[in-house]
Amino acid sequence: MKQPPFHLSLPCTDIAETGEFYTGKLGARLGRQSSKWIDVDLFGHQITFTKSGDFNFEYKAYKLDDMVLPSFHFGLIVTKDAWINLYSKLNEGIDGYTSEMRFLSGKKGEHRSFFIRDPNGYTLEFKCFSEQKDIFVV
Repeated sequence: MKQPPFHLSLPCTDIAETGEFYTGKLGARLGRQSSKWIDVDLFGHQITFTKSGDFNFEYKAYKLDDMVLPSFHFGLIVTKDAWINLYSKLNEGIDGYTSEMRFLSGKKGEHRSFFIRDPNGYTLEFKCFSEQKDIFVV
């Protein structure tokens, strides 16, 4: 059964810069928009960015195995082909970009991830699982 798309609404400081990042860097499409907000279609999911004043999310990182990861982030689980394409396309020139990370190597739930930061300071994670059926494995 196909899962419904999610919707996420976040504040941003610059509508044009945010739209350019998501369309120009990530290949997203723009949806409805005004001078105060913009809808971004990121792999079929709707992210609404609403113009706001300055904001700051204070958050701590956490450690998983030997890697330090941001506690506050959002992202997508994509197919292996989409992940490789995006990882190759973004491997330079993006603030907050990390190299490929492998988690649970050789175990159920094994996946690859990388993180990037958008112009608003949000950290996005892109994941692909070795076996899609293992996304929620316990």
